[in-house]
Amino acid sequence: MGITKKVTVLAVGLGLVTLSACGSSGDDDASGGGSKTVTLVSHNSWAVSKDVVAAFEEQSGYKLKVLEDGDAGQAVNKAILTKDNPQGDVFFGVDNTLLSRALDNGLFQPYEAKGSDLILDEYRVDQDKHRVTPVDSGDVCVNYDKAWFDEHDLTPPKSFDDLVKPAYKDLLVVENASTSSPGLGFLLGTAAEYGDEGWQDYWKKLKANGVKVVDGWEQAYNEEFSGSAGGKQAKADRPLVVSYASSPPAEVIYADPKPTTAPTGVAEDTCFRQVEYAGLLSNARNPEGGKALLDFLISKPFQDDMPLNMFVYPVREAAQVPEEFVKFGPQAKDPETMDPAKIADNRDQWVKSWTSLVLK
Repeated sequence: MGITKKVTVLAVGLGLVTLSACGSSGDDDASGGGSKTVTLVSHNSWAVSKDVVAAFEEQSGYKLKVLEDGDAGQAVNKAILTKDNPQGDVFFGVDNTLLSRALDNGLFQPYEAKGSDLILDEYRVDQDKHRVTPVDSGDVCVNYDKAWFDEHDLTPPKSFDDLVKPAYKDLLVVENASTSSPGLGFLLGTAAEYGDEGWQDYWKKLKANGVKVVDGWEQAYNEEFSGSAGGKQAKADRPLVVSYASSPPAEVIYADPKPTTAPTGVAEDTCFRQVEYAGLLSNARNPEGGKALLDFLISKPFQDDMPLNMFVYPVREAAQVPEEFVKFGPQAKDPETMDPAKIADNRDQWVKSWTSLVLK
């Protein structure tokens, strides 16, 4: 997923927080082997508090090394290509839009993480083989700039149907479905809403209504979207963007001074539910360390810490949800969803058709 504490902090001008050094290999073999280092491979949205990592390292006896490897799609593809000689022991960040690709290519080996019985039922998949462990969830939704719509005396859109109306012409920026996880999520949301055939007609209307496509979330949200702190600095001119339901609370939490209400809102009937997973990589050099890391990812300390770092929702029963999430970024009441098998059967062809239809 795209929004994290470190990205948000950068966007609002408070300085960049990086966590690539949350584990150092020292004299150990960084890839595992008989070492005391366990290596997590992730997309660029990994973030966790240092004290939570320190507690894991003390309790498990392993040092955590993190390798961040681009957008989720890019990271998954690279992990598949290197599966015979993987970069690490655990991969985090494959979501339900790309899960079948990882499983079909044998990316993971089975392991049932300790505490899996406390994961909420709606997030559980692959229960017969336990190749992946659910870690977090989030909703891909259109966000809007409240101030812009107030200034223009225009009601913000609420649904997919609204976005193709003339009143919203040239206002929306989306991410490329072939290179971006939220971009793909938004495409799947339209396919779920309009069906196997109808989504293409919808995108023709969206294109005619001036939708702008950029490569990834950070460019869309922090450079093109007028409602974000980064967009304001960049003098962005698009008041609608595909982002997350958790983006409005991020704008509140990291603003200085903090506003009493979020400057951005969510078009609730445009949301698609994403779930992210982690798995023990096939041919991991330190499988025991990898198992300990997977246990950690669904432990209560990590699940409680995760929302205000990666701006996602926990999947464990009784994990804490920040007050700001409840107030400014609640999960969608009725998000679009899609069976993973249907995603597997159609994703690549849909992306190919989308690319030909929208980008050419």
